[in-house]
Amino acid sequence: MDDRYSPEKVEPRWQEYWEKNHIFRASEDQSKKKYYLLEMFPYPSGKIHMGHVRNYTIGDVVARYKRMNGYNVLHPMGWDAFGMPAENAAIDNNTHPAAWTYDNINTMRNQLKKMGFSYDWEREIATCSPEYYRWEQWLFLKMLEKDMVYRKESYVNWCGHCQTVLANEQVEEDLCWRCGEMVQQKKLWQWFFRITDYAEDLLLHCDKLPGWPEKVTVMQKNWIGKSTGSEISFKIEGRQNDIAGEGCIKVFTTRPDTLFGATFMCLAPEHPLVESLSRGTDQEKAVAEFVEKISRQERSSSAIENYEKEGVFTGAWCINPANGRRMPIYTANFALMEYGTGAVMSVPAHDQRDFDFAKKYNLDIVVVIQPAGEVLDASTMAQAFSAPGVLVNSGQYNGMPNDKAMSQITDWLEREGLGKKTVSFRLRDWGISRQRYWGTPIPVIHCQSCGVVPVAESDLPIVLPEDAHLLENGGSPLPTLDFFKKTDCPKCGRGDAMRDTDTMDTFVESSWYFIRYCSPGCTSAMFDKEAVKYWMAVDQYIGGVEHAILHLLYSRYFMRVLNTLGLIDFKEPFTNLLTQGMVSKETLKCPEHGYLFPEEAQISEGKAACRKCGSEVEIGRVIKMSKSKKNVIDPNDLLNKYGADITRLFCLFAAPPEKGLEWNDDGVEGCYRFINRVWRLADRCIDITQGVVPYTGPLSELSDSDAKKLYTKAHQTIKKVTDDIEGSFHFNTAISAVMELVNAMYSMDFNTDQPDMPQMSPQIKSVAAFCIRNIILLLSPIVPHFAEEVWEYMGKFVVKGDSSQGTDIYKVQGADESQGENIDNSGELDKMNGIIGQLWPVYREDALVTDEILVVVQVNGKLRSKFSIDAQSSDDFIRQTALADEMVQKHIADQPVKKVIVVRKKLVNIVV
Repeated sequence: MDDRYSPEKVEPRWQEYWEKNHIFRASEDQSKKKYYLLEMFPYPSGKIHMGHVRNYTIGDVVARYKRMNGYNVLHPMGWDAFGMPAENAAIDNNTHPAAWTYDNINTMRNQLKKMGFSYDWEREIATCSPEYYRWEQWLFLKMLEKDMVYRKESYVNWCGHCQTVLANEQVEEDLCWRCGEMVQQKKLWQWFFRITDYAEDLLLHCDKLPGWPEKVTVMQKNWIGKSTGSEISFKIEGRQNDIAGEGCIKVFTTRPDTLFGATFMCLAPEHPLVESLSRGTDQEKAVAEFVEKISRQERSSSAIENYEKEGVFTGAWCINPANGRRMPIYTANFALMEYGTGAVMSVPAHDQRDFDFAKKYNLDIVVVIQPAGEVLDASTMAQAFSAPGVLVNSGQYNGMPNDKAMSQITDWLEREGLGKKTVSFRLRDWGISRQRYWGTPIPVIHCQSCGVVPVAESDLPIVLPEDAHLLENGGSPLPTLDFFKKTDCPKCGRGDAMRDTDTMDTFVESSWYFIRYCSPGCTSAMFDKEAVKYWMAVDQYIGGVEHAILHLLYSRYFMRVLNTLGLIDFKEPFTNLLTQGMVSKETLKCPEHGYLFPEEAQISEGKAACRKCGSEVEIGRVIKMSKSKKNVIDPNDLLNKYGADITRLFCLFAAPPEKGLEWNDDGVEGCYRFINRVWRLADRCIDITQGVVPYTGPLSELSDSDAKKLYTKAHQTIKKVTDDIEGSFHFNTAISAVMELVNAMYSMDFNTDQPDMPQMSPQIKSVAAFCIRNIILLLSPIVPHFAEEVWEYMGKFVVKGDSSQGTDIYKVQGADESQGENIDNSGELDKMNGIIGQLWPVYREDALVTDEILVVVQVNGKLRSKFSIDAQSSDDFIRQTALADEMVQKHIADQPVKKVIVVRKKLVNIVV
């Protein structure tokens, strides 16, 4: 072996070997238990970042570990390739979105291969490929047949600069998340998926996902937002329509007990009644101006909490169905169309928001709930009263506890035909129309005679013309391309029909890609049902918590759609979910040049100077790596300097996967030193254990005390690493355990083969051979190139023994692991060469027991020392050993010892 590990030589060699021999190719095998491991696929931005590296390294370790445990592993990779970022980047770089995307895919694929990830690249998909999105269009048609899709005119967040609709999550402080321009509310015809049909089921199954983090299921529950309450009809004064038509306003409320205290009505500015109610009144102009003003504000529920509550009287009145009170109808910025019906019955005495609004506009406040033993006066109230109490000013319900009155008042409304019990969800149907170019075309045709007509399935895919160029303002060229837009109606044959020129929201592509991986080459269907039956659901899904709501919720919805259509027999796509923490680093800011990249500053002894001007640089907080703050590390720099394995090792060792990873250059250097330490240890062990059979027998058959200690430590390490990976993916503690075993190996005197030194015992040599083999096996999922190289070198000197001498023990899925039994499988899985074909080590229960115990010593309750001692030692001997301990003596000094307490041979407490 060379003097040190040389990644520039080793890693390309093994990557070529894996690819050439199709080592990670997956296929259905009914004789094996499957394991589908998937990381959220990336958007092809042009280069991978450290967040990618960490995410994919975590997944790769699990995939390799499961493979070594006998599983048939599916570990694919692809590209979430459509979307607005590609268009914006194309504009910035004066290129075409398609060219930019495909170039980036090629670049990022090469980067991922250099990391040594165990992907089955034969299953690679890109969502911008017609072979992929044709099945998305096919599913759209099937959903259209079943009335799972509909089209309506709706207010949307509209970015004039990007010329597209934005989700609420894409609007930040009234600005477009992508370009920073002001967002407006605009009414457009949009296509919607009826996700609300599955709201109850999606909510119910949040409690049936034990493998998901609780914080994620809570976020999904809150997004779905189920509320139980009453729907109440308020008749509009002067309108003669029946109670179910436009002659009334329907309100959803969770507080029907406060109905008698409703004194005014508030409608969302987008509510369809706002314009008609004000038309022809003195308020028409004021209402129009207010609606226009609100259209320039972000309209998410979180955003309106930060706005001052304001509104305008519409000039119309409605009637409280409980007491006949005339209620002025306002349009207000705090009323949202996305909650309830877009109308709010305002009860200022018992809702703080309504109270503030009533005070601001001098509206009536009527108390209808009094606290026990107290009388509230509306004229002197400083805030709303929202606690339980008894009803007043509520007709026949006076004196009734408000919680009891809820059902009683709702029952009365139902009997009178004025309302009903109902359930409301915060979740709204999914608007999928985007007025963008780089996306999946919506497969419908608009005919003046037939209306909306689905395209024929035989015409799929409706291919996005990749030779079209964006308009000057960045708008979609599709509406201007006659060769794409103009077509014949498939129903009546009219030649002036028009294709829909909107494209689908890119969340649609990412809502089913994982099921396409099961059979990416299938050309006759969306997927091969037998392949999906074998591989799905995904056993372990890994990605950022920022996708906890939309992507995961839409994916769950899509599986329900496929289930309803009879295409699959399950509903949940992901059995287990890991949301990894962010990668963070301190910021560096120069007073002259602003934020600096790490390489632009000279850091020494906690101080930094700008390499450009020499100014002192402010070292800021540790925050998420961000291009705008320049606190980023380029993975290519790490690969060039340290190689893939050391980069992988640091990402796993620095923090548990669910926690944030704080970047530390010293930590990377530490990992480099550790790898070379193991490299030297392996070289030395191979040298001294040539011709030696690795010992794998019972602990009791070892007579050498040092051999027994080392053997026990090795099996404790196997157990620790196995438990940490299997149970919680705590690779950091697993790596620490291996480091401890390496330290124990170094504590052995491997120079005893010199003439003037005593010879190393055969038992220690045999145990050392066992230890080094298992160190490499345990590290192999983490640093696979390194492990392959060492394993290959070790294989030249391996000596196999018979079962009486103890052969290598490996963990075989389903094998008998009873104490003392040796499992000889020649160390191979699927007859593959190299460490990738080895099975995971198994520990022996009998070898976990140590002859020593660790004793902790406290002085006056404070930890002062610890020591190991023979497990058979008496309490008196433990007491004397503790008192003689050097650190204990230092803390006792000249003080008299009052008491020495020995607790279960684990703790000594000395009182002075």
